[in-house]
Amino acid sequence: MLKVLRPAIVSLILLSVLTGLIYPAVVTGIVQVLFPRQANGSLILKDGRPVGSALIGQPFDDPKYFWGRPSATSPFPNNAGASTGSNLGPTNPDLQKAVQGRIDALRAADPGNTAPIPVDLVTASGSGLDPDISPAAALYQVRRVAKARGLAEEAVRRLVERHVEGRQFGILGEPRVNVLKLNLALDALKG
Repeated sequence: MLKVLRPAIVSLILLSVLTGLIYPAVVTGIVQVLFPRQANGSLILKDGRPVGSALIGQPFDDPKYFWGRPSATSPFPNNAGASTGSNLGPTNPDLQKAVQGRIDALRAADPGNTAPIPVDLVTASGSGLDPDISPAAALYQVRRVAKARGLAEEAVRRLVERHVEGRQFGILGEPRVNVLKLNLALDALKG
């Protein structure tokens, strides 16, 4: 019996040390050297202090800020410890009610805006943590933000256009706007 158990136990210990300690330590070391900003959370700093991550959305609901995608995480929005989508299908009445509620909130925040609402302002992403919105979603909010801050719409529109990030490597994904970066630039903008 000992003849059979000994190689199994030695293999278990050896593989545990190799895959549970050595491999993660080597990968972490390589990533820290090659991609230190990304390995440490892609933090965004303001006055030398972290205010968020470029990779995780943050909830904004003040009319003077751009709003990101809705989040389906619980127990609170944009909970990085509970990344998940709502898992509600397109015919689910709960999803339809949630989307209608978001449409109503957007219309109430800017009653004069009759433009079609971009879909990413009323639907949550698969992770519930999306930090980006489409340029159309940002431009849809220009009027409300400019009015709330007493700024010219054209100045806010130009700010949005300066923060549009193109496709990754020129071919992957869609153009996008990071909401936290845009809101920080908005705070720095003088009226």
